[in-house]
Amino acid sequence: MDKKTSNMNSLPKFTLELNLASECLGAQALYASDDFFAPKENLVKDSKPIFIDGKYTEFGKWMDGWESRRKRGIDKNSHDHCILKLGAPGPILGIDVDTRFFTGNYPQDCSIEASNSENIGGVNNWTQILPRKPLKGDKSNFFSIASKDTWTYLKLNIYPDGGVARLRVYGIAKPDWKKLAGPVDLASALYGARVVQCNDMFYGDKNNIIMPGRAKVMGEGWETKRKRGIDNESHDWLIVMLGHVGKIQKIEVDTNHYKGNFPESCEIEGANGKEVSKLKWKKLLKRTKLQGHHQHYFEAEIEDAAKKTEFTHLRLKIFPDGGISRFRAWGHI
Repeated sequence: MDKKTSNMNSLPKFTLELNLASECLGAQALYASDDFFAPKENLVKDSKPIFIDGKYTEFGKWMDGWESRRKRGIDKNSHDHCILKLGAPGPILGIDVDTRFFTGNYPQDCSIEASNSENIGGVNNWTQILPRKPLKGDKSNFFSIASKDTWTYLKLNIYPDGGVARLRVYGIAKPDWKKLAGPVDLASALYGARVVQCNDMFYGDKNNIIMPGRAKVMGEGWETKRKRGIDNESHDWLIVMLGHVGKIQKIEVDTNHYKGNFPESCEIEGANGKEVSKLKWKKLLKRTKLQGHHQHYFEAEIEDAAKKTEFTHLRLKIFPDGGISRFRAWGHI
């Protein structure tokens, strides 16, 4: 087992879900009571926090996070807060309040409220989903969330002040299917798709592949490590549970930014069922050669019988290894 896999196995199970507070997904930091030292927008960055020794701004030490100034003459309930809009509404399973590199300047405690109302300025429109909890500095602070409701906005309260590098909100996107018409990308995270299994994501997270938009850099895709001593059938794979059961009409496999490390070919299968271990796979796309740094569209290439079949899951196989930035599957629900 490699070091990265070992570290992943030590994390809470909810961290395998989609980060609804991802900038790539469209999450935004809307308002902060104070971001004197470091801007609120850093909270939703997808990149890992970094520290640059000796780097300062006109306000003080440069920090890769959100940081408010020190309060004076405060009571125990004084606090700063930041309001975020999630990239997609949905139920929340867990949260990571990441204080990486904040050592003597992290908040003592935090609490989190959530809302579905567009009137987020109203005091009564917020529901507490995480009561006040102590934080530790320079580390991920994980909290399970018991609420099963669907939320659109979050308010992060920090007591009394200080810095938080990232806020990651793990959950499941829940779209309003009644408002969607025509072919829909059923493999999109915005529409509730989830990567439920993956054999390798050494260089790039599995969830990147179902994000909206094209990847801006190579690190925003799914990339596996290099295989050694392989045969022609060796491959890596992942399984996407579609946001809604549907008939697939068109598929995109995008190798954007992967130039010397794209897969030689790919193959796509579909299945219909609830338990992944019991799925019976049917071929949608036979093994097909890929190009580097290129958007591949498959429509006529999809098996005719497969176009008439309803699928709940798709399995993408890449031969033998490499990187895919985006995977899309348009169809009718």
